[in-house]
Amino acid sequence: QVQLVESGGGLVQAGGSLRLSCAASGRAFNSYNMAWFRQTPGKEREIVAAINWNSASTYYADSVKGRFTISRDNAKNTAYLQMNSLKPEDTAVYFCAARKITSPSREYDFWGQGTQVTVSS
Repeated sequence: QVQLVESGGGLVQAGGSLRLSCAASGRAFNSYNMAWFRQTPGKEREIVAAINWNSASTYYADSVKGRFTISRDNAKNTAYLQMNSLKPEDTAVYFCAARKITSPSREYDFWGQGTQVTVSS
């Protein structure tokens, strides 16, 4: 029902910044809560940040609080993750995910392909 495409990843030195974008295609983007996850080989996928349909509520993992900011522009059908003060441990593949606001579960139903973020020291 919705397709997600991430962009904006790359190589950055520790202390630098990146902004990830998640472009959504399909109907009723404002009917979805959005989130960013990340995964590193050998580690489980973890949620990084989440935002509700109208940006009234956000969630951040403790590891990124104060450094990352999630946002969305419903007019552009796009969600963003601004990442500042990056650390080597932020290195991962970052995935955009979506779930309908009416979903009875906490599972995200739609996923992008991922974008690589590498932070060097």
